[in-house]
Amino acid sequence: MISSPKTDVKRVAILVETTRSYTREMLRGVSRYLQGAGRWSTFLELRALESSFPLWLGKWDGDGILTRTHSQEMADAIALTGVPAVELRSMNYHRGFPFVGMDNALIGEMVAEHFLNRGYRRFAAYTLDTEAFFRERVSNFVSRVESAGATCELLPSHGESSPLDWELHQSELMEWLGSLEKPIGIFATNDQLASRLLDACQRAQIAVPEEVAVVGCENEETLCTFTSPTLTSVQFDGEQVGFRAAQALDLLMKGETPENQILIPPKGIEVRGSSDEWVIEDALVLQAVRMIRESALNGITVGEICGRLNVSRSTLERRMKTHLKRGAKEELLRVRFREVTRLLRNTDFTIETISDMAGFSHAHYLQTAFRERYQLTPGEYRRKNRV
Repeated sequence: MISSPKTDVKRVAILVETTRSYTREMLRGVSRYLQGAGRWSTFLELRALESSFPLWLGKWDGDGILTRTHSQEMADAIALTGVPAVELRSMNYHRGFPFVGMDNALIGEMVAEHFLNRGYRRFAAYTLDTEAFFRERVSNFVSRVESAGATCELLPSHGESSPLDWELHQSELMEWLGSLEKPIGIFATNDQLASRLLDACQRAQIAVPEEVAVVGCENEETLCTFTSPTLTSVQFDGEQVGFRAAQALDLLMKGETPENQILIPPKGIEVRGSSDEWVIEDALVLQAVRMIRESALNGITVGEICGRLNVSRSTLERRMKTHLKRGAKEELLRVRFREVTRLLRNTDFTIETISDMAGFSHAHYLQTAFRERYQLTPGEYRRKNRV
């Protein structure tokens, strides 16, 4: 038995992976709770979800455990310690431990509302069947779209373990995407699956979001900003999960009984390029929008767009405002300013360089238009939003 002199300081093992944005937010929540409730002596190591169970815990006489359990073997080992514990991942394994986590029913409903509010009437979901929380997300997504009079196609993912598996599954995914009637909104039940969808769309030359809009889940920053276009995702509230889990464990260690299940609502949906659009049924407007997306940063003008589409400016403006709620010039500026703000947040490029890269003809015009749009100069925006 590994022990240490007894003190008033509680000894807590934190078995939470440190590899993801969501779980790092959890750790911040635990830290925030301790700032007001007193300190613990904590064991925290750098972990992945599948990291092995620390063998020394079997001989440890600590006071509490916060865990994100990934297997029945790990759950059984934690139960054998006899130490109070709180689960933060899944109720699949632990039957007697309090659970603190995200409200997956709300997640599915929120994604459905996101698509419905943008005019989508065709839906699909790409999901895993390995955990109850994936099934719950999809079930509530399907229920909400069906309540709106629509149907939802489902494609389960089987995962992959080798490059050959990856290529096979991406081919299957491209075939599935090609078979869907469009435009369509697809809910991927985590960001990894969503990134596969976007890769398959790119390979199959399916326009995102004009033909297929994609929303992921968890808002893992690395994945969401790496994809092209960037990925819209449900933003979890990891900090609140961590705070409430620490609070529940503190009660357990004092001999009190916390709530058996604490569900935290998501913060909302972080809208990025993969669903940042309304449904476009008008073929002319769809062509114009694609042209803008492809060439806005190269300096294309509204006149050049009209010339390529063989349409008058007045007709294009009228039809774009009908279906997109903004005209061609407004859409050009929207796409260019999205790139400007990205470059301001992520680079040290000068305004002159950013002006060239974003398709503006003059840096002075960019600065004036930016100030009118954001009520800030580009420099002020950069200082406030620097990554």
